[in-house]
Order: sequence, then structure tokens, then C-alpha cells
Amino acid sequence: MRSTAMTTSASESLNLPLDLVIFGGGGDLSARKLLPALYMAHVHGKLPPKTRILAIGRQDWTRERYLEFVETHSRPFVEVKSLTPEAWQAFLSIFEYVRVNVTSAEDYARLATVSSGAVQRVFYLATSPDLFTQICESLSDAGLVDEHARVVLEKPLGHDLASAQAINDAVGKYFTEPQIFRIDHYLGKETVQNLMVLRFGNALFGPLWQAPYIKSVQITVAESVGVGSRAGFYDHTGALRDMVQNHLLQLLCIVAMEPPVSLDPDAVRDEKLKVLRSLRKMTVADLARDTVRGQYAAGAITGEPVRGYLEEDGVPPRSDTETFVALRVHINNWRWANVPFFLRTGKRLLKRQSEIVIEFADLPFSIIPNGPRDRSNRLVIQLQPEESIQLQMMAKEPGSGMQMLPVSLNLDLEKAFTERRPEAYERLLIDVIRGRLTHFMRRDELEAAWTWVEPILNGWSQLGDRPRTYTAGTWGPAASSALMARDNMTWSEEI
Repeated sequence: MRSTAMTTSASESLNLPLDLVIFGGGGDLSARKLLPALYMAHVHGKLPPKTRILAIGRQDWTRERYLEFVETHSRPFVEVKSLTPEAWQAFLSIFEYVRVNVTSAEDYARLATVSSGAVQRVFYLATSPDLFTQICESLSDAGLVDEHARVVLEKPLGHDLASAQAINDAVGKYFTEPQIFRIDHYLGKETVQNLMVLRFGNALFGPLWQAPYIKSVQITVAESVGVGSRAGFYDHTGALRDMVQNHLLQLLCIVAMEPPVSLDPDAVRDEKLKVLRSLRKMTVADLARDTVRGQYAAGAITGEPVRGYLEEDGVPPRSDTETFVALRVHINNWRWANVPFFLRTGKRLLKRQSEIVIEFADLPFSIIPNGPRDRSNRLVIQLQPEESIQLQMMAKEPGSGMQMLPVSLNLDLEKAFTERRPEAYERLLIDVIRGRLTHFMRRDELEAAWTWVEPILNGWSQLGDRPRTYTAGTWGPAASSALMARDNMTWSEEI
């Protein structure tokens, strides 16, 4: 599926005034992420000169009432050192608020009067995916979709393959593939994008980035928060759909992909697609051996007591939704033959941490006596909360003898690059405005991910097992450690 059918260039669009239309403008995502990101882009001159933000919501608010909402719910999330009264007021001056009931043709007609003339329109759908079809159809009927328009689709895009295909089909009636930006904010993180340079810009790693020189790969996205106010959504989704199908598989693709021929969006996404199509399908027997589902019980986070999942507001008493997943997966190609990839994500874990650990193979023979035999070289790529890269290796302990100790060569990205580093949403929003598709999922990527994930969901349903309980404030069920131990390996925090 190629992305060459766009009828207007990015440079042509940048010469037009921009109307950034946010559906769900009064929602949590807009308040905490999108609007602070847009403020940073605005204050640093990254938005086109004639930009307006049209916030769309169901609430019967005036513009002044909406600005009060922004003041209360978005301003606290703006980087303090970039916040001045003058810059903040200049930012608020570009806002309009339009009340829209997504099923009302009259409301879309009113939106069309607000956003009229020759403008580039970016529609950000920060709503439930169930509304994507209705919104896109109504925008088209109101004459708001043209060759300059772009649409941003938030995850999760569907709950299985069929629903994802239905959404893609529906949106594709009104927007061409190059106009559709399926956003995954992990692809906007500086360290994730730096992984491409680490892999393909350094001769050091090229020959070693394959079997048999790599023994295993770990990808962890851990959260210390619970489901909070998202229980109604989360209980119908679970950790596999919410995190693995998108964030973790995208990270796996960047680690495992072949070198693209260029940084052209389709060249990069073609290679990611090959990885997704090479993932070994899991049978029911594989699921019983190579997957762990968990659900958090009451415990403590940073010393404060927290409720278990079943006690959260809005969660059914006997819910079997997983809040933790650990998987052992394989990629069926020459580069990664017999190299296990361990994927792990969960809520209410010990701390918020996202990292990729590349564990290199053990030495075939060691001439150093009494050296630790369970220490291999590791490349640790920390994504959050801090962003850093560490190469762990062995060195001689000072003094007599040849006693070895592990040491790390550290690259602290925040110290190495002192200039401001935009947050993920800011970077991706600017990419949308400029028409850069590299860090967004193509339709065939999304559907390949669902093709691999769906048999896992169906197999779990067939097995009928409840998730294993783990105490909040730990690293998940003990079975996840056993998953690693079968290969004589451990999760990075256990080293």
C-alpha cells in the first residue's frame, strides 16, 4: 500500500492558513497532551503564521467558557520555563470553540461556516473510534474535506481485525491513504527515533545486530498508574489491545527491521511491515507456555495504598480483563532465527519505566578466571522516565588479579543535547502539519498487527483461564519471571 496519491504537496499546504480542528477538544487527551504540545509549538514558532485551533465538543460552552477550561486543565501541563503571560494570551487568542453533536448535520454546517475559504484543515479525532466513521462522513457532506485536508486517528483503532478494517474502509472513502495519520505517540519519542540512527548510522552495531550475536531482546512498557477514570473503556480493551498491539509491536519493528533504502515514509514502513508479517503465529499450546496474563490486586505505590483492579470504580466484580501481559515471541526470518523477544507491559507496576534491552551473546570461551558467567554485554535503551542509552560491558576491578566487574558506557541524551527537545505529541503534530508520514502507521501495518494479535485474544478466550493476580507495586505475576527463566534469562531489573 503506497502513499503517493496525495494531490497537494506539503509545501503547498504550508502556504495556506491552518485550521486545526480537534474533535474531543474538551477531553482528557486534549487537555493533558494536545493543547500543551500545541502551546510549545506555538511559542517556538513551529505553527504556520495563520493558525487557528477549533476545539470541537458536545458541551454547550461559549468561547470564554472553553478558555476557562484550557486555563484550568491544560496550563498546569505546560513546561513552566516556557510559560509567560504574554505567550499564553497569544496562544489563547488563536482558539475558537464550536459545539458539535457528531450526529447533527446542522452542527457540521455551522462548523463549515467557521472554517471556510482556502485553508488547510487538520482534523484530530481525539474521540472514541466508534465515532470515526460518522465524523468523517459528516465532514465530507459539509464540504470540509478536500485535497489539503488531513485526519489524525487516535488509538485504539478497532478492537479486532474486522473492526479495524471497517474503520479503515470507512475513513478511506473520504481521505486518501496519504491524508490519514494513525498516531502512536511512542513513535514521536526522541529516543525511539534515535534508535534508527543508533542502528543504521553506526558501523559498530551493524554486523552484530542479528543472530547469533544477540541472545535476546526485552521490551518493557511499565506503568505505575491504575486504570483511573478509564475503567469503562479499559475493561473492554485490556493490556494486549491497549499497549501490545500498537506501542510494543511498533518498538519491536524498529528493533528488528532491515535497513530501509532511504528515510522515505514508505521505505521505512515497508520494512516494519515485513517484521509484522514475519512474527510467528501463536497456537493455543504456545499461549499456555509463552504468555502470561495478570491483573493487579490491592497494594502500595511509592508507599501509598492503592486499590486492586476489581475494586476500581466502573470495573465489574468478576472481570477477567488483563492489566498485565508478558509474551515470548519469535520472528521467522534469518536475522532473528531462534532469538526470543520478550514483551512486557502492565499497570500498577513498581514504577513507570519503558526500555529496550538488547542482550548480546555470551563469549564462547573466557580466559579470565573467576569471571561472572551470567554477565553478558547489554545495550539498554531507556525511553522513559529519562531518555538514555547504556552499553553494559565488563572491566577489570582496580587492584591485583583479574577480577571483573560490570560497567556502563552512558549516553545521557538530556546532557548530551542541551537544546530543547520537543515532547512526542508536539513532534508528531508538527509532522502532521508538514505532511511527514514516516512516524505514523500505514493501513497494512495496522492490519498486520491485528492479524498477529487476534489469535492470541481468541486463544485466551478458548483457554478460559483468569488472569494471574499480582500485588500492585510489584513487577507483575511471578510467572513472568518463570517465562524468562526457562531460557536462563531474567528481566533487566532482576539482574
